[in-house]
Amino acid sequence: MISKIDKNTVRKARHHRTRRYIVGTEVRPRLNVYRSLNHIYAQVINDETGMTLCAASTLDAEIRSELGDKTKKQAANMVGELIGRRALEKGITKVVFDRGGYLYTGRVAELAAGARKAGLDF
Repeated sequence: MISKIDKNTVRKARHHRTRRYIVGTEVRPRLNVYRSLNHIYAQVINDETGMTLCAASTLDAEIRSELGDKTKKQAANMVGELIGRRALEKGITKVVFDRGGYLYTGRVAELAAGARKAGLDF
């Protein structure tokens, strides 16, 4: 009998493998991305202290009101811009990008482009 491969388990394994090398510090925190079926979430994390410095998602009130008939990619771009603005308000200009085991394409790439447009450097 053929068993179906659980893609999320494969993604989590890929994420754990890359997390050996991607570490957020005080100087350069980690911009983490989580992508669900309908939403996308981003957090800026200092791994030395285990603190989330700022976060944004498509569930935030300021983005949710603007979504309307936008596509998921456009929503991801808006989340990237919002996380970039919030990080800059906290004095964070450089981050290390953690794609969460997802391929760097589609919504993940759009989020990164939005964060870059807002002024984050990675």
